[in-house]
Formats: sequence, C-alpha cells, structure tokens
Amino acid sequence: MGILDEDVARVRESTDIVGLISQYTQLKRVGQRWSGLCPFHAEKTPSFSVNDSEGLYHCFGCRASGDAITFVREIEHVDFVSAVEVLAGRCGITLRYSDSEEHEGRRRHARLLELMERAVEWYHDRLRTAPDAGAARRYLRHRGFDSDEVARYRLGWAPDDWDRLVRGLGAPAEDLEAAGLGFTNRAGRLQDFFRARILFPIDDERGRPIGFGGRKLPGTEGAKYQNSRDNVLYNKSKALYGLDRAKTGIVQANEVVVCEGYTDVVGFDRADIGRAVATCGTSLTEDHVRALKRFSRRIVLAYDADEAGQAAAERVYAWEQAHEISVFVVHLPPGADPDELARSDPQRLRSSVVDARPFLSFRVERVMSAADLDSPEGRARAADAALVVVAEHPDELVRDQYVMDLADRCRVPPDQMRARLEQVRRAPRPSGDADRRSRGLDEAERPVSGVGRLPELHDGVESEALRLRLHHPEVAAGALDARMFSHALAAAAYRAVEAWGSPAAAVDHVPPEVAEVLARLAVEPLEIDPTDVLARFAGEVGRRTLADLEAEARSSMDPLAFAEVVSWLKVTLDHLRRPNVDVDTLMELVAFLRAEVVQTDAESSGNVSSGTAPEPVAETSDVGELE
Repeated sequence: MGILDEDVARVRESTDIVGLISQYTQLKRVGQRWSGLCPFHAEKTPSFSVNDSEGLYHCFGCRASGDAITFVREIEHVDFVSAVEVLAGRCGITLRYSDSEEHEGRRRHARLLELMERAVEWYHDRLRTAPDAGAARRYLRHRGFDSDEVARYRLGWAPDDWDRLVRGLGAPAEDLEAAGLGFTNRAGRLQDFFRARILFPIDDERGRPIGFGGRKLPGTEGAKYQNSRDNVLYNKSKALYGLDRAKTGIVQANEVVVCEGYTDVVGFDRADIGRAVATCGTSLTEDHVRALKRFSRRIVLAYDADEAGQAAAERVYAWEQAHEISVFVVHLPPGADPDELARSDPQRLRSSVVDARPFLSFRVERVMSAADLDSPEGRARAADAALVVVAEHPDELVRDQYVMDLADRCRVPPDQMRARLEQVRRAPRPSGDADRRSRGLDEAERPVSGVGRLPELHDGVESEALRLRLHHPEVAAGALDARMFSHALAAAAYRAVEAWGSPAAAVDHVPPEVAEVLARLAVEPLEIDPTDVLARFAGEVGRRTLADLEAEARSSMDPLAFAEVVSWLKVTLDHLRRPNVDVDTLMELVAFLRAEVVQTDAESSGNVSSGTAPEPVAETSDVGELE
C-alpha cells in the first residue's frame, strides 16, 4: 500500500538533490562533489558530501546518508509517503496511490489545502477591489504597506458580513469547518469565522496556506488579533509565520530571527533582514525550536525578553542543551518594535540584530545597567543580583566566564565571587528577585515568603485565563476565582493580583516564581478572543467538576440526588464545544462553577454539590451569529 513504485522512481529522478539540500545548508562545489556543514549535527569543519549525478549524500561525521527521499524524511521528520509527496510537489508530479483509503485521506488533505488557497485569493481580491475594504486599505497605507507588499504577502480583507466567504467559495460545510474558515451557528447555518479583519495568511514550510492571523481595524470592537483555531491543517504551537519565505535566508545567514507579530516580519524584510519568522499568538515552544534548528542553530529573539525571557530561562537553557542551539536576544529601544524601527531607522534595526547578545549575557547586562557601580555598596548589590541570574545556567564553564567578568566590573576578587556563586546555588531562591536587588532594595526591605518553589506553569488554558485577568479584568470580574485553578502557581498568581490590584504592585510581595509568571503574562498580549478564553477555561473546570460529581454519586447512598446537576452539566459542556458559544449559557456555567469551588472550600465534608442544577435561561443567538 502507498505510492505506486513507478511514481516514486519518477520523483527520485526528477529531484535536484543539490537544490534541495541547499535550502538547509550551504554547499560548495569541490571537484566532482558538493560539500558543506552537515545539517544533521553540529560541526565547524565540513564533512557533508553530495553526489548530484547519483542523487546521494553522505556525512563522514555522523554517518547520515541516503537519497533525496531519505533526506526529506530525516530533515522534516516525516514518513516515506510524506517525503515523496513533498518532493513530488517540488517537481510538479501527480502521484498515484495503491490503497484507496489512504488515497482518499490524502486527497481530503489536499482538498482542504486547495480550499485554503481559494480562500486566500478570495480575501486578497476583497482587499484590493471591494468598496467595504477602503478603511483597511487606508490603514495598511498608513502602516507603510504598498501594493507590492500587499501582493507579496497576499494580505486579505474579511468583510463585516455573516457568510460572504462561505457562500463565495461554495465548498461543502464539512470542509469549510475542517479548514477553520466557517462554523455552524446555533441557528444551524454556516457562517464565516473571520469578520471585519485584515488577514495575514499563515503558510506551512512548503508555502501552502494553512491558517490566518486576523487584525482588527483601530477603533473597532474585539480582540486585536484573532488567529485560526487549531485544526487538521493548523497548529499554533507549531506554525511559524514567514518560515516558508525566510528559510533560504536563514540557512544562508545561519541565523533565524524570531519576533512576535506578522508586521514585525514584514518590518525585518523591509530592512533587508529576510530571515525573520513570528510565532502565531503564542510564546516560543519546543516544537518551534525543533522546526527552526533544522535551518539554523542560532536563534535570535527580537521581542521584549526583559520580563518574559527571564520567566522562560529554564526552558531556554534546557532547549540549548537538548537541541544544541544558541539563543540570543536583540536589544530594541524602549517602546519600539521591529515594524516601527524598520520604518524610522532601519540601520539601527540591522545593527541590533548584529549586536544581539547571548541569552544569559542579555539578562546579566539588564541587571548591571540598572545597578549603581559608583559605590562599594552598589557594586556589592549588583554582584549579588547578577550572580542570581548566572546561577541558573546549567553549564559550569559558562557560569565561570561570567563570574570572572562580574568580578572585574564589581571589583571583587574572582575567588570570592565563585564562593558567593556557590552559596547562591545552594541556597533556596530568595523572595526578592534580581530586578528588585538591582533597584537597590536591601535585605530588610525584601519581603520573605515561606512558600516553597512551585512547579513551572507552562502555556495552556490556565495561563490564558491569567492573561484574561491581567489584560481584560472587566471580563474576568465576577467570573473567575483562584480556587478554579488546578495549578498551584496559577492560583497563587491569581490571588496575588486580586490582593494587590495589579501585577506591578504584586511582584514585590510574592515568591519569585509567582513574580516571574505575572511579569511574563503581563507583557504577553492576549491575542485570543476573551470569550473563547473564558469558554475554554470554564470547559476545563467543568470537566473536573463533572468527574468529581460522578465520583461522589457512585459513592453516595442516594446517587439520584446528583442526576439533575450531572445531566445539566454534561449538556452545558457539550454546548461549549461548539465553535461559537452562547454567552448566556457560558456565564450560567461560570457562575455555577464559581459557586461550586466556593462551596467546596467552605465545606469541610468535601461535598461539592447541592444536587441542583441552575434554572435554565432563555436561549439567545451566539455572539457573532446570524440574527
């Protein structure tokens, strides 16, 4: 079963193996062969050789070898069939399959990709020609986009209409929903997912559109950005905007620049830095790192890493070790982003990338730049603050290099600095972090917490709910409660904000891991619709509550007493799985869950339910649905 043998042979014969491999590493002709650094392992002396006449490659270092199909399998981490399909697409070969079911599954995937391509063209045509896109065109001109850039990035406009796209494409409803282009509302009608937004198509590494990032116009309602939901084509934790265009430049420069927004990628391109990519509404993930290291092992972060970067320090160091990468940070002027800097001072943007510092160096310099080095007391405090940052690095040799540099800058003997570093590494982390020390707080001013270090909070539903509280407190008010969070660190962060009113006010009064979370989430915008965040969080809390209720019912003398509330909760959770939830239903569930956790906390017996479901409310149309 699979692709017919004669088609596989045609793909092998038609593939330019030198052109293929040159997308991942630089090759130079040496006699009758091509040579370069191996893309499969880190090396400084070329040991990778390609025979273009035979269509084979071999590395004399790590022993990797094979043909073009093997290369794609290893470099892209795909199976044999997928590798042949990648190469067939490059060569313009239509493949035939021996298994009808496999053929149909791949035909459906191809059909969805074709549908996305049609959607991109449809939205792009709307932006260029439709009267209702006038405001979008004016906004883009204001942001420096000319017609060539609009065409190159295939920007689009989603009209402020219910179902203009789905009617225009005329595709089956199941395909439109599977591709994330439409959804069926409570009235049973298919409608567009994106409305009244400028759309940035998100392509996979092969340049095929798999999703969209939608930017609202200034002065309009809704979240600033709305991204496609995860589906069979698109996964935000793996997708990288611009990678298809940038990968050649990344390989040539042996460096990738990672930024936050779609317009930042455009800005870097305007500044002749054609190796920038952007995450799609999420922080950098290990899946992103895995994808990027295939093109370069030097990753440069071009966003505000002062706060968010420190919270991610452990992950960055772990990635550096596990994936043999090096992470650097660009220092941008305060308040500037790459898009703005590309328009106002492109040379400074280029210089900032050239001058990017290693991740640890950036963090240490941040501490030292805020320190008072003109007095013995200030230098001592600076040394202590910087050593806390250095102590987190797992490599002893790297730590010692920074210790010697700090010893010189703080006028402290190196041996004394090394001894102090070991004290810092052995001692529990103090409540005051490096930022507070660098501002000159002495030991008596630092709050002390008896709470042990809490486990790390990774990206997920609970971190998004915390972002909701920080960036949209009006939505979270009366809806969330610290007792709804299952992760101890998330609950502690929520309580801190509730107690002190804002993350800025709270960080000086909480353990360092809580301060790190608050700092990171405060600088990471909530790029998901607030209602969607609340619905996802309520769904997770609801499923935990349902499991607790069912467990109690099984052990109860009167299990029927739980029947009504269990049945209601199941039906309500099913409603939440719809693409666009009813707000009244959502708020009814949130109120129920909030009351449940409060009651659970108050009752020493552990009973979490009165066995009574909330009174139903009259059904109304979903937000964004057809009237």
